[in-house]
Amino acid sequence: MKLNGDLPDIVPVFPLPGALLLPRARLPLHIFEPRYLAMLDDALKTPARLIGMIQPNPGPGGNKDGLHRIGCAGRVTQFSETEDGRYMITLAGVSRFRVVDEVEGFHPYRRCKVSWSGFEADRATEEHDPGFDRATFLTLLDRYFNALSLSADWDTLKDAEDELLINSLSMLLQFDPEEKQALLEAPSLTTRRETLVTLIEYALHGGQGEDMIQ
Repeated sequence: MKLNGDLPDIVPVFPLPGALLLPRARLPLHIFEPRYLAMLDDALKTPARLIGMIQPNPGPGGNKDGLHRIGCAGRVTQFSETEDGRYMITLAGVSRFRVVDEVEGFHPYRRCKVSWSGFEADRATEEHDPGFDRATFLTLLDRYFNALSLSADWDTLKDAEDELLINSLSMLLQFDPEEKQALLEAPSLTTRRETLVTLIEYALHGGQGEDMIQ
């Protein structure tokens, strides 16, 4: 497999609606389908140990096998096997990628030829959000959590670094798959935070159901 630095040109992909992985974040996964157990086994045999998380994209023609063009690859950093042969794994986000083409072959899981170009910042150091008004953001988040009867560790939220806070909320909050994709594709931490705020405000104004309150 040809490498671009330490990143391969071909990665196995795991199409999972609503599952969002972001660079430098961690995503726990429960692996139990035989094809994805085979994918994990093969990934662990490679130097990079990468699995690409990607959103399905049915498209206007209703193609159930369609994929979005941008996903995020994560390195398997932890895994444990259950007594019945399933695996609990953790992916550490490495970089987003753009799908060039799907690779045909005899693997039971899907693989894609990918480009890492344009996502160099994903592989750099931690990103910051210079215009982040944390107090205003946390006030909005408090309204959102109260509306959904959710609890939070506010001390941790107040002290978390910008990137950890914004990316963790982007991954954990219950948004639609297309909204998760918008958060993934945000070109910077600032635009991701702006997208996140828009989604929260939309939900508070009834975007996710008639019972949502302001």
